[in-house]
Amino acid sequence: MHKLKILVKITLTYLAIVNPGSAMTFDRDYLYNLIKTHVENNVSLPAQGKLKVEVAEIDPRISLQPCLSPLTANIPENHNGRNVNVKIVCPDEESWQLYIPVKIQTIVPVLVTRMRMNKGTLLNSTNIEIIFKDNSQIRGTVLTDPKVVFGARTKRNLSQGGAITNKNTCFVCKGEPVNIVAMSDNFEIKSFGIALDDGSLGEIISVRNKKSGRVIQGQVNAINQVVINL
Repeated sequence: MHKLKILVKITLTYLAIVNPGSAMTFDRDYLYNLIKTHVENNVSLPAQGKLKVEVAEIDPRISLQPCLSPLTANIPENHNGRNVNVKIVCPDEESWQLYIPVKIQTIVPVLVTRMRMNKGTLLNSTNIEIIFKDNSQIRGTVLTDPKVVFGARTKRNLSQGGAITNKNTCFVCKGEPVNIVAMSDNFEIKSFGIALDDGSLGEIISVRNKKSGRVIQGQVNAINQVVINL
């Protein structure tokens, strides 16, 4: 009984019927799972990205021949990343092969608006959310961490479901107070100023020091803050 349970478990896992000393026969579900697993393990993903793999139906007129050896799957090196013909091979002496079309969609987390927003809207937990979008439909540098953007403002009107990007938000907005942090390896000096430009994360903007009146260049590294490396 114990051996029978093991045999049943192996059969269910691989979806193939194995007879010692004879060829293995494969059903369509086995091929679909083989292809999906191979694609998921061999297609590179952006950070926090996910794959959606859609395997085309195998023509019912095609008869899947038995194979003594385990089937192998291969993806062409020059595929375009979205549509690919996966090659299934039986590597026996009397080999056979089959090409199965597969649609590959890479989806990534993106911050989007929950509602229509006017220019100058303050971003917070009530008006933005994270969804997964097709990577090929994304333009510009998208933002993915809501905590980072809380307190930023929109630089133009945004429609509902629009992606939050560096181009349409300002972490430091022109005319608003700014924390200025001048730092080196040994010390740090903080002061205050007024932003002379809009700026998003990583951008260099001009800021007028409130005390001295001097205009300096700083890099935006947080909401209403620029840093100057000495």
